[in-house]
This record gives sequence, structure tokens and C-alpha cells, in this order.
Amino acid sequence: MDDAPAPVPVRVPDGLPRPAGLQQHLVRHALHLLALLVLGTAVTYGALSYEFVPSAWRFVERRHPALDAVGTRAFTASGIPADPLNLAFVGTVPQLQSLMREAGWTAADPITLKSSTRIAYDSVARRRYDEAPVSDLFVRGKRQDLAFEKPSGGNPAQRHHVRFWQAEERDALGRPLWIGAATYDTRVGLSHTTGQITHHISANVDRERDELLHDLPVSGAYSVKWIDDFQPGHTGRNGGGDPFFTDARLAVVTVLPSP
Repeated sequence: MDDAPAPVPVRVPDGLPRPAGLQQHLVRHALHLLALLVLGTAVTYGALSYEFVPSAWRFVERRHPALDAVGTRAFTASGIPADPLNLAFVGTVPQLQSLMREAGWTAADPITLKSSTRIAYDSVARRRYDEAPVSDLFVRGKRQDLAFEKPSGGNPAQRHHVRFWQAEERDALGRPLWIGAATYDTRVGLSHTTGQITHHISANVDRERDELLHDLPVSGAYSVKWIDDFQPGHTGRNGGGDPFFTDARLAVVTVLPSP
């Protein structure tokens, strides 16, 4: 027993943790990796939420399939080409209504005997009627779904107004498109084409489109993109025979997703 060899001590190379501190070293290393993972996740989330996703929405809005099918003009019930389409909105009904309300535009009343009688009386008496109805125009055989207006001149004979038609097609993100026609009513008179009582519009339809865009609230909740040469021509006449001129561009207002 006395001749048994003595145990050889194990030497830990310099620079490596001692067995007693190995567990602590591993814990610190794991916490360091976890911190890097959390930081990387936060950076990725920020890039996706604030850069990639909004950019993707802006890219898709230019390619909304409904824009290839709605045409460029509204029509009267008799099929006469009417107001040029100069505005589009991408979003839900509540989003469109909220945006127009914040812009200071009021939803138009439906056409009824009561509202028709009131607009006629208020136009003659020069009384305000901020919710006065607008006449029906049609896109792809469907009358406007929504109409908004802003008073001007103190009576419904003069007013800013826009009609919106919801397109059937939705884009790849499931968003509906609303095609619109914004014009300014200058006075009440007889139609040059049918002889019926109607509103005559200002020839500068671009100014009315730009008026609405100017009224929109200043925020990052939506984007405005332009489609050049949307209209096939720069001049024309509406359903009442009134001349108009335009730069032929379509403004597309799109509500952006919340981060």
C-alpha cells in the first residue's frame, strides 16, 4: 500500500475559468446572448413596423386592381358622361367618414321629397343647408355610395362636394378602393344637355380636388400618391354640359396601418 503512486494534480490552463466559477461564466454568457437576442428583435420589429410595412402598403396602393376597371368618368342616369374622376381613397367606410369629418366636410343627406324641397327653398332664400343632397351620378351602373360637402357662399347653390363609389375589387391586402369625383357648384341653373334644373360646376376641377386634399388633417395616418395621365384628356364637358379642364392626374389617399 505504501508503494501506491501519489495522485497527479490537474492543472487548469491560465485564462480558463476555474471549476468553481465555470457555472457563473456560463450564466453570464447566456445573459449576454439573451440581451443580443432582445436587441435584435427590437431592431427587427422597428424596421418591419415603421419602414417595411408602410413601404409595402405604399407600393401596393399604386397597383390597386380596381383602378384598372372603374373607368375615368361618372355618368348621368341617361348615360351621359359626367364629372371626371379625380380622387381615390383606400380604406374602410369608418376610416373614410372619419377622415372627411376631420377635414370639415359633412355627409350629404339622401334625396327625399323633404330634402329636395328644402334645398330648392334654401337656394332661393339663400339659407344655409350644410347637408344638402347631391344629385345621383353613376360609375359602372351604380350610384354614389357616399357624398360629402363643405358649404360656400351661405346657401346650397354654391358648395364644395365630392361623391365616392366603392369598387368591387380589393387589393392583395384586402383593402377596398373608393373612386371619387370632386367638383365645385357655382350656381343653380338649367342643364345645357337636358334643360333640367341642376347645379353648374366650376371648370377648374383640379382646384376642387386640391381643396379637399388641403383640408385633410395633417398627420402621418395616411399617404397621398399621384397617378399621372389617369384621364385620357385634359378637357371635356360634364353631364350638364359644363366645360371642365384638368391636369389629368388622380390623387390616391391611403390610410396607413398602425405600427
